[in-house]
Amino acid sequence: MRRQVQLLALAGSLGLLLGALAFEHIGGMAPCPLCIWQRWPHVVALLGAGALMVPSLPFAVLGAGGAATSGGIGVYHTGVERGWWPGPSSCAAGDVAGLTPEELLARIMGAPVVRCDEVPWEMLGLSMASWNAVASFGIAALWLISLRLR
Repeated sequence: MRRQVQLLALAGSLGLLLGALAFEHIGGMAPCPLCIWQRWPHVVALLGAGALMVPSLPFAVLGAGGAATSGGIGVYHTGVERGWWPGPSSCAAGDVAGLTPEELLARIMGAPVVRCDEVPWEMLGLSMASWNAVASFGIAALWLISLRLR
């Protein structure tokens, strides 16, 4: 049973990565910097595949930690999208009040192509960042559940 749960967790991380790449390369939806940040922890979570070959705590914890980290970044990204808190300066427009025209032009010219504070796609009222958070925390839970199974 442990092996099946771990395979499901691995499939979840792989599915999220492939989905993100499909939106980018097939759907033409360029990712923002926070979107990219959410992908890397799932690459780490895929290293949890070692648990299938060598059943041990470190691999499962690595899988759970990677998925949970991506979920945390997804929550942060959701907050940026919804205006609950500011995003990284490399990612959002920020406050432009009080800037001189020259400073404003410099900010516009140096702005990233894709902003983290805009929602390019949503389903059932949740953005991709929000769905990533929900799925990632579910995947982390699967990894932790697998530790309890024999």
